[in-house]
Amino acid sequence: MISVQVMANCINELKAITKTDLAVFGIDGAVVTATFDASIISEELVRGFSDSPADGQVIGKDHLLKIMDEGELVYVLVARGNNDETYLIGKIAVSQIQQLIVAYKERFDRNNFFQNLLMDNLLLVDMYNRAKKLHVEAVMPRVVVIIEIGAEKDNMAAELLHELFSSQSGDFITAVDESNVILIKALKPEDGYEVVDKAAQMIVDMMNTEAMLNVRVAYGTIVQELKDVSKSYKEAMVALDVGKIFYAEKKVNAYGRLGIGRLIYQLPANLCKIFIDEIFGDNNPGEFDEEIITTVNKFFENNLNVSETSRQLFVHRNTLVYRVEKLQKSTGLDVRTFDDALTFKIAMMVYNYMQFLNSEEK
Repeated sequence: MISVQVMANCINELKAITKTDLAVFGIDGAVVTATFDASIISEELVRGFSDSPADGQVIGKDHLLKIMDEGELVYVLVARGNNDETYLIGKIAVSQIQQLIVAYKERFDRNNFFQNLLMDNLLLVDMYNRAKKLHVEAVMPRVVVIIEIGAEKDNMAAELLHELFSSQSGDFITAVDESNVILIKALKPEDGYEVVDKAAQMIVDMMNTEAMLNVRVAYGTIVQELKDVSKSYKEAMVALDVGKIFYAEKKVNAYGRLGIGRLIYQLPANLCKIFIDEIFGDNNPGEFDEEIITTVNKFFENNLNVSETSRQLFVHRNTLVYRVEKLQKSTGLDVRTFDDALTFKIAMMVYNYMQFLNSEEK
């Protein structure tokens, strides 16, 4: 239902334009909001009008009108004035408030609709019937973007997203939990993933500069029909998890670019444990020297180029070789060779995945 503040803003703006005092009452006779001291109008008067079949009534200088919602009386409006225009102004106010009620109800219904759509809680026939009623296009390119804000969600973040993405263009913003805001982004037929990626990066930058929030953003694949929006949502959730586990340095992760991380994410936990035991034996990867791990990761980033890696780390070439050989002694893997480098890289990703699973169980 429409908020009191919205109704107050509406009648205050009308008064500023028309110079006519307005008041809104509940059907019980209680004042909801008014531009004057409406307590002088008795509750019995309002209740009596509410029970009468008349749409309007004039008592002295008070013009009483009914505010309806789908044929049901929800409020009574009083326009106060002696001139002939008072009744007309009251009718305009009633029309404005009724339109606001419809708009806010539709907004609430849309939110409920999209939440159920994301969670795959709608039958196909119900989905299309409700979409038609809510004026939601059934066939349109869309993609689901998840913005992870954290457990203490900042209201400012949602407001900024509403400013950035307009419902007029088909975008919709909602939430299904306390830590994530979800954007269902409408696209043009010619739009590709570069448009989605640009929008995702813009969200990260805006949240950082405007709301001082360090967010993570993930998105699924582009779908063409409304019924597939839940698929894009599930993919975005996977991208969010995989990004946190394997690509922590990235703020934007796309389901279509998760690479081997997505494959590892789908492996059974027992298979991952067997693989870790085979590669590392009694060694615990979590206890590896942090300096060595940093060196190896930089080594991988530079395509196993010793000279470039040592330059970027500001260490002598021999120091780099020493660290690599130290890792080889403890694991049996020489990361200077492609096969061993690949094995070590995958093994560390699997280990990180196992750590994630253990943290989820706690």
